[in-house]
Amino acid sequence: MIDLNADLGEGFGRWTLTDDDALLSVVTSANVACGFHAGDPSVMRRVCGLAAERGVRIGAQVSYRDLAGFGRRAMDVPADELAAEVAYQIGALRVFAEAAGAEVAYVKPHGALYNRTVHDAEQASAVVAGVRLAGGALPVLGLPGSRLLTAAADAGLTGVPEAFADRAYTPRGTLVPRREPGSVVADGDEVVRRALAFALDGSVQGVDGTAVAVAARSLCVHGDTPGAARIAARVREALEAAGADVGAFA
Repeated sequence: MIDLNADLGEGFGRWTLTDDDALLSVVTSANVACGFHAGDPSVMRRVCGLAAERGVRIGAQVSYRDLAGFGRRAMDVPADELAAEVAYQIGALRVFAEAAGAEVAYVKPHGALYNRTVHDAEQASAVVAGVRLAGGALPVLGLPGSRLLTAAADAGLTGVPEAFADRAYTPRGTLVPRREPGSVVADGDEVVRRALAFALDGSVQGVDGTAVAVAARSLCVHGDTPGAARIAARVREALEAAGADVGAFA
């Protein structure tokens, strides 16, 4: 079984970015922005309501406090402060999920925080501490082999290894930084090929042409990629045609 997730609710006020309606007809898990990199109360409420109606699992996409930089700028946040901010974001989203008759079912860091927790044990532990502070043993999505998944396991949480169909990979299995050319895969055919490779072979071609092993239980298609909803629909159709069971991770 492979989970298909996307980043949703990435709007603010009159500004919108993700096609939440269309993506919620395709994905099995929704990473909902909690207000620190995008999202506001109205957006969170609407996305949670739509997700609950369509049986899509709701996850808290937590971030550094960086609304102006969309959560993609490197920041140094003390561990105690970061843990509190992670818990705050989960709690905010939980209100709207429960109002919709659903729940926050997992946590996924966003952008710079996600990438920082691949190698930074302190920041990874702070994210996990924030999850614990918010209450409940929520699963945590992260890059395979990351410090984040190690910290989650050490704290008794379920770590869910994740792959990105629309991002380029280094030979070490990490994501190519967005500032580098070719870091985002925009061609729909290539995104589909990579999704199938992740789901069926557990690998992807790195930027140097070598095969990179990536064992993932969840597959992400970014909601802010141009044509994301159409690409995500193609990915799901291709996975199911190849015999993959597309559904939320256990």
